[in-house]
Amino acid sequence: MTIEQQITELRIALKEHNYRYYVLDEPTISDFEFDQLLKTLKSLEDDHPDFFDQNSPTQRVGGSITKNFNTVVHDQRMYSLDNSYSTSDLEEWEKRLLKVIDAPLSFMCELKYDGASISLTYENGTLLRGVTRGDGIEGDDVTANIRTIRSIPLTLKGTFPQRFDIRGEIVMPKAGFEALNLQRIAAGEEPFKNPRNTASGSLKLQDSAEVAKRPLSCLLYNLQGDDIEVSTQSQALEQARSWGFKVPSEAKSFSHLSDVLSYVSYWEAQRHELPYEIDGVVIKVNDLKHQELLGFTAKAPRWAIAYKFQAEEAQSILESVVYQVGRTGAITPVAQLTPVELAGTVVKRASLHNADQMAKLDLCLDDHVFVEKGGDIIPKITGVNFAARRSDSRPIVFITHCPECDTPLVRQEGEAQHYCPNEQGCPIQIMGRIQHYISRKAMDIEGLGEETVSLMVRQGIISDFSDLYTLEVSDLLPLERMGEKSAQNLVNGVAESRSKEFDRVLFALGIRHVGQTVAKKLARHYKSIDALAKATLEELVDLDDIGIKIAESIVRYFQEAQNIERIERLRSFGIQLTMIEQPASLNLPAILSGKSFVVSGVFEHYSREGLKALIADYGGKVVGSISGKTSYVVAGDQMGPSKREKAEKLGVPLLSENEFSAMIKAGVQTNLFY
Repeated sequence: MTIEQQITELRIALKEHNYRYYVLDEPTISDFEFDQLLKTLKSLEDDHPDFFDQNSPTQRVGGSITKNFNTVVHDQRMYSLDNSYSTSDLEEWEKRLLKVIDAPLSFMCELKYDGASISLTYENGTLLRGVTRGDGIEGDDVTANIRTIRSIPLTLKGTFPQRFDIRGEIVMPKAGFEALNLQRIAAGEEPFKNPRNTASGSLKLQDSAEVAKRPLSCLLYNLQGDDIEVSTQSQALEQARSWGFKVPSEAKSFSHLSDVLSYVSYWEAQRHELPYEIDGVVIKVNDLKHQELLGFTAKAPRWAIAYKFQAEEAQSILESVVYQVGRTGAITPVAQLTPVELAGTVVKRASLHNADQMAKLDLCLDDHVFVEKGGDIIPKITGVNFAARRSDSRPIVFITHCPECDTPLVRQEGEAQHYCPNEQGCPIQIMGRIQHYISRKAMDIEGLGEETVSLMVRQGIISDFSDLYTLEVSDLLPLERMGEKSAQNLVNGVAESRSKEFDRVLFALGIRHVGQTVAKKLARHYKSIDALAKATLEELVDLDDIGIKIAESIVRYFQEAQNIERIERLRSFGIQLTMIEQPASLNLPAILSGKSFVVSGVFEHYSREGLKALIADYGGKVVGSISGKTSYVVAGDQMGPSKREKAEKLGVPLLSENEFSAMIKAGVQTNLFY
């Protein structure tokens, strides 16, 4: 047998043993025997470097150093999930589904593992990259660290698509977490607080060899790709298992919500018996065609929901309340608590949200309060132990003036929050807007941090983010800890931001309720700040995922003279206020110009997103709801009966998939719309 054959056979054997141990939990050899085989392989590879393979079992030990984790755009967005906390929430969710799906539903229930979300991309059966969830649109490339996790296959079994993504959760088993902490204590180091934070933090360690020492595992639960030949979520999980992924066996499918509720109840009682931390159950519509029909909101799939288990609770003492001012002027009361251990962390502060919430809780200083982690993440006060209240306790009265600039607070009708209206003069709001403008997801200005912004505002060097473009090195040198090189880097970073894309500029402006996703949608649709500024409330609401609250905020923003002045100032500095169109591979005629379409149902030859893109490519406008102004509804199978009824009532023509294709073909041939 040749050296190459010996190396190949050892690699195959070790991969199989690795799979049986870390994925199936069914080892067939001892740890000692495995280590001896691995040692033999490493010796052969060291002696014969020509046979190096990055996917060899010997490469699992890590060793590469990553100083900066590159940002990568996900091939397909990683949505978050809507949460539910009661049986009635799930029943209401099912009712919403049945308004769209006129057919029996089946559900897939999966445990909601408490770790760090990850997206793995495979190409030709080999791990290409691992990317954190980030904001759902883009995340950090942590491939070097991911490769050290032995339950993640570096190469796949069987037959698989040319390229696909699989999503899952990086977790740290309870036993591994306890063993890791025992090692840290023995070494005189502080123990980690909880498995979830430890798993998440491990992904961002710079040294992959250190990650390899962590007892991490990866549980997979969602396939994403164009050539995955399955029709249900349950089939997708079985397919992933066959390729060598670790897919939890606890996932079950059910035909009735009553069985789903029993599953949820069982695991809420049994969750502490599992080797991993869980904080709930994820319920998905099992049929993938039904999923496509239900679609997504701006943030979450309509076909899935997370049932969150009752949060852990502790009792503490309310020592004081401080009031924070946000960049939009919103005032958030925050409780200062006597430190208390809760769900593995020490809690000292908890949000009180707003004046109504404080009044509802009937809070007094020095109260004994019940604290829990909302969704096991954000601490909140849920009640007061009135039996322990002192007779001389002082009730808490919500402030009437801004704690930063002493301006009287206002509260708009229908809003729960109080606001400081002094947008142009309140230092915290000014700093908040600038910090938002320079942030990584917005203009991403290097060399400029929160502390420097605070110093510049308080010393009167700048009072608005548009002032950044007037800065010179000499303006910055008087600042504390600001040398000439740092000042020059800052000025250079500001100058480079002029080339940032329009959607990032739009997000950076800080229009209330306009997040990153909404900014991208608005930029793609309106193409320029001038077109957006002219948009009416009705036009904005007609767009997908733009609700009345967002639309009102946009209209109000462009009615403010100081905002228009700020935009003109940015324009004068060369900031991109227009979408720069990428060169089109096809010069398509605008045959659908002036026409608006609603797309509804499931289609044979297109996805709904593909149809929407095609309409836009030919100059048409896609809207989210049917109105008298809608030109056509492109109607697929299983279109909701209420939408069909509304279209017929308003006299809006319905087009089948074939009729729509024929319309495009005729329009292209004549370059006329009929």
